[in-house]
Amino acid sequence: MNRELIAVIDEIGRQKGIDKARVIGAIESALQTAAKKRFGQAENIQVEIDGKTGEISVVSKKIIVDTVANPKAEISLKEAREYDEGAEVGDEIGSLIEMDELGRIAAQTAKQVIFQKVREAEWEAVQKEYSTRQGDLVNGIILGMERRNFLVDLGKTEAILPIQEQIPRETYRRGDRVKALLLEVRRTPKDVQVILSRSHPQFVAKMFELEVPEVGEKIVEIKSIVREPGDRTKIAVSSRDKAVDPVGACVGIKGSRVQAVVRELRGEKIDIITWTQDPRVFIAEALNPATIEKVGIDEEKKSALVVVADSQLSLAIGKNGQNVRLAARLTGWKIDIISATEYEKEKAERDRDIKAALAEETEAQRQQDEARAAAQQAE
Repeated sequence: MNRELIAVIDEIGRQKGIDKARVIGAIESALQTAAKKRFGQAENIQVEIDGKTGEISVVSKKIIVDTVANPKAEISLKEAREYDEGAEVGDEIGSLIEMDELGRIAAQTAKQVIFQKVREAEWEAVQKEYSTRQGDLVNGIILGMERRNFLVDLGKTEAILPIQEQIPRETYRRGDRVKALLLEVRRTPKDVQVILSRSHPQFVAKMFELEVPEVGEKIVEIKSIVREPGDRTKIAVSSRDKAVDPVGACVGIKGSRVQAVVRELRGEKIDIITWTQDPRVFIAEALNPATIEKVGIDEEKKSALVVVADSQLSLAIGKNGQNVRLAARLTGWKIDIISATEYEKEKAERDRDIKAALAEETEAQRQQDEARAAAQQAE
């Protein structure tokens, strides 16, 4: 059995890349625990396995003393010299322990330890490889669904596409191919989990890197991206090369590039705008596809008032406020939108209020002047 044990350890080491000494050390530790359970925890038992022959030795070590107080840990000098004539007080002496069931225990322990070490080695390999790929796109095959989470075969390991990282209303069947963002690699006490995402904004950014060479080569830079998965994405881009139109590069000839991304997102709308440091222009662009008439800003409060034609109001706000909500997140500004009619009405009211205030101030000044003149005449 001992030679078979070494043969198994060698084979596992070659296949899984596990260090032989590491596995042997783990088996020794496990056998030592098993021996202590049988002979008592107080026993100073050590287990050694010969790495070449697989021979297992179990030794009980004791300290040589004049008077034995703890028989499990101590041995008298007289008794010790029966084994070693040169023994002295204070030395440590060991005696072999015969274990009738050592073979069976060793076999079971070795099997358990090797299985555990193989799993740990596989976890470490997965963690090492996929941790360096976090934030990249990966391709996989759907294996099935578990608790509304899709299991995805990546080739060397299985990954999870959680319900919260899926695009709403998107469905898959076993065997379907899927592209996703490698979001995170989590090490747990039981395994290593590779988490995927198709709902994260960076999934869209990586798709543009894949479909638009200028983005992949960093000529066009994605400055900001926000998303409500399954409905709409807004992306602000700029160019490092004045000769390259960043929006045109992302859209492609006849929309070929952006449509490739839209297809992968199952029809999700994508608004691509030019990033600029001018907040008025940036906010107006961010509200695309609506046409903006005026933008007023309060830099201290970082808020903006946007005026649009009456016919553009619903488009600027978007369904359930989605368009203005995404524009606010994209720009980092608080955005309020009003129609041109409402703006003119409020402006007229403000003008009337100003005229009324001026009239009151003029009348008050006139009354003060008259009172002052009357007082002077009385003197």
